[in-house]
Amino acid sequence: MKCPYCGSAKDKVLDSRSSSKGKSIRRRRACTRCKKRFTTYEYVERVPILVIKKDGRREHFDREKLLTGIMKACEKRPVSVQRMERLVDDIEKVLEKGYDREVKSKEIGELVMKRLHSLDEIAYVRFASVYRQFKDVSEFMKELKQFLK
Repeated sequence: MKCPYCGSAKDKVLDSRSSSKGKSIRRRRACTRCKKRFTTYEYVERVPILVIKKDGRREHFDREKLLTGIMKACEKRPVSVQRMERLVDDIEKVLEKGYDREVKSKEIGELVMKRLHSLDEIAYVRFASVYRQFKDVSEFMKELKQFLK
């Protein structure tokens, strides 16, 4: 680490502490040459997850987009924002651990549906109706019958 004041590569760490919910480390340093202090942050380098859309396009996984979809499904339901955020956290962890760099949007949708099913039945049905793109009432009824089994 080079001192931002004099450019020396020699410093000592005075204090280290975890920050940002354990996702980074804050280090307070002192340059051994000019004696000035400065702060650095260390982060784990994350490999971005690419989502393969139905039409073959690839786009970066967007946590906010997923949360927005879940919030729409849970609208006017007794599901707290914290529970929805935990659901998104859970899905994001599964994606980071279980997939190398790419995941099909269909697999993300299935993960959401599986978790919504146990979280709130109405939210599950709402999400399924958009996700599965039912063409008519009979397809919707077929999904409901599967759900009720």
